[in-house]
Amino acid sequence: MKYGQFCPVAKAAEILGERWNFLILRELLMGGRRFNELLRGLGEISPALLTSRLKAFEVNGLVVRRQLADRRSHEYWPTPACEALKPVIVSLGEWGLSWARHTLAEDDFDVEFLMFYLERSVDPAQLPGSESVIRFRFTDLSAQPDWWLLIEGEGVDVCLTEPGRDVDVYFTTTVRTMHDVWMGDRSYREAIASGDLVVAGLPALTRRITTWLRPSIFADSPRSPVPQFA
Repeated sequence: MKYGQFCPVAKAAEILGERWNFLILRELLMGGRRFNELLRGLGEISPALLTSRLKAFEVNGLVVRRQLADRRSHEYWPTPACEALKPVIVSLGEWGLSWARHTLAEDDFDVEFLMFYLERSVDPAQLPGSESVIRFRFTDLSAQPDWWLLIEGEGVDVCLTEPGRDVDVYFTTTVRTMHDVWMGDRSYREAIASGDLVVAGLPALTRRITTWLRPSIFADSPRSPVPQFA
């Protein structure tokens, strides 16, 4: 895409303006390194298109591709040019909170995407021992209502089947409510008091959820109201 202008906005748009690029940048800046991890965070993008976009990012100096020891896989690391875009991505998100939330639709509240970001938000250093299990039951889902986060050492994984271990914390709620408390639209205290969220488990963890399940980076950002759906 060429605009034929010397304006720096035009030159930046030539590199960044293609569809999916801002979301790929978001995933890289939020810690995505493996190709499949980037795919998980991007949802409907095709592997071929992601490959093409990452190659273009390499050419334009936004990522460095590094081969792993198995020589079959690669990691994608943001360069200083990419890291310099983090305030831009955050500002874009804050603009969306203030000016684009009226475009939210009910099917935007996707449980797989929510769990992916909850997985990223866990701080294993704030959990006792070397293993922890967190279970989420989404009462508004008929298919796959139960999801688990399995924490082993520094690793965190989403599980779709019972891991066969003692659960440390249980969340029972809806996808929308969990979105709201993680994003900062509602507090845990208010959601629990209203009955929209039930949290049970080890008191040492249930009393300080936000220390080990970090809120969204937009939790304290100004925003317009989230649309209500019938």
